[in-house]
Amino acid sequence: MSTRSDTRGFGKARVEFVRGAISIPDGELFYLPGFVPRADADRLLAELVALPDWQRLRLRLFGRESEAPRLTAWYADPGARYGYSGIVHEPRPWPPVLAALRARLRDELALDFNGVLANQYLDGRDSMGWHSDNEPELGPRPVIASVSFGAERRFRLRHRMRNRLAPLDLTLEHGSLLVMRGETQHRWEHSLPRSAQCRETRVNLTFRRVV
Repeated sequence: MSTRSDTRGFGKARVEFVRGAISIPDGELFYLPGFVPRADADRLLAELVALPDWQRLRLRLFGRESEAPRLTAWYADPGARYGYSGIVHEPRPWPPVLAALRARLRDELALDFNGVLANQYLDGRDSMGWHSDNEPELGPRPVIASVSFGAERRFRLRHRMRNRLAPLDLTLEHGSLLVMRGETQHRWEHSLPRSAQCRETRVNLTFRRVV
């Protein structure tokens, strides 16, 4: 793991992000395990699972409709609609648990988000296919802050054009934070593969800004 990356704009947490920078070509990654302490992460996981808005959506990909292998909810400021794969999410009001995490990202990292896509993976059979978070409404250089709770899962990244580059695998821990910014969403794609060994729930929150 390299620590060579531009960490300007991360406010109070700059030193921690210097340690957590992961050097990749054509992108910027920062990973902080323990961003949320264990006891707090356990409590937040229980609150997140209990939210009443989880839905298993039907997505349209390559002209075919199928059921998403995960539960999803979108929370955002008024007017921040977000669409992908034939789905348009209307904003739901911020629950206190998510509003508090957004405030911490703003105060400590100088990252200002107006929406969060929440995904719940009930066990290792739930997954996320290869994709990039590069929808036009996220702007030309999207910043994505991904906070994970619950089961540790393998998160994969691969370059979209440079096929000879080996994919990068990260294990996203309970209470961890991964920030993707710069050209990452245009040059790389990522996925969360199925895992036969995983029998526990994972909740992932991807904070973003709809412009």
